[in-house]
Amino acid sequence: LTCSSYTEVTEFILVGLTDDPELQIPLFIIFSLIYLITLVGNLGMIKLILLDSRLHTPMYLFLSNLSLVDFGYSSAVTPKVMAGFLTGNKIISYNACVTQFFFFVAFITVESFLLASMAYDRYAAVCKPLHYTTTMMTSVCTRLAIGCYFCGFLNASIHTGNIFRLSFCRWLFFFVVGFNALFSILVISITYLFIFITILRMRSSEGRQKAFSTCASHLTAVSIFYGTVIFMYLQPSSGHSMDIDKITSVFYTMVIPMLNPLVYSLRNKEVKSAFKKAMGKAKYSIGFIF
Repeated sequence: LTCSSYTEVTEFILVGLTDDPELQIPLFIIFSLIYLITLVGNLGMIKLILLDSRLHTPMYLFLSNLSLVDFGYSSAVTPKVMAGFLTGNKIISYNACVTQFFFFVAFITVESFLLASMAYDRYAAVCKPLHYTTTMMTSVCTRLAIGCYFCGFLNASIHTGNIFRLSFCRWLFFFVVGFNALFSILVISITYLFIFITILRMRSSEGRQKAFSTCASHLTAVSIFYGTVIFMYLQPSSGHSMDIDKITSVFYTMVIPMLNPLVYSLRNKEVKSAFKKAMGKAKYSIGFIF
């Protein structure tokens, strides 16, 4: 005979980064600035892509969705963290925790699949440039983007439903996370293997440089995202530290969504050109009004 007792959980207490009262306001200011830059950067990127017809290409369709996802998973976590620093209230209700966890997992998974889709787009651009327009048609890109969201929210439903219902679900957690991460990494690795082989076969140094610049922003974003994931989940148990986990979690949930728009704007001539054009129009409109 096995007896089990269950306690109904109505709320959770968030550990937070630190209990030092002197650090609460400085951290609130820092995270507020990070979140503001994240909002302006990602929503600005989406608006820029929508307004400039030169950016209505497959690559920027994926980039606009990446910005939307970055805005989404940052907004799922950061406001609650900021409120905790400001008010000192570190309690979150059960339903709020479930909701936060669901959207965070959903958007993180969507991002991993979007990065894989963008890798395939770069593969088509570098390895099959003559067939790029037929390979990456709008309908194909739209289906890929929809598939990313479907996989993300399906994974979040399975993940959230099980982690809040099972008494012990570590095996399932690592299976689901491992499958999604390994699938995306495998797609990205294979596509970049073909890209590098194609680049090495190019006779023109100018062609090689152009191909590298085509992939540079995406490769940087992939390195930041998966580098953090690998560091977070594959630490040796001997060197495991709660403080390192906290710092990595902050970088993973708050800093990466801020960095992606900067990576694509600073390393991309088309985005810079579109931004200058938009700023020129804004200055003209302001000058016209006054």
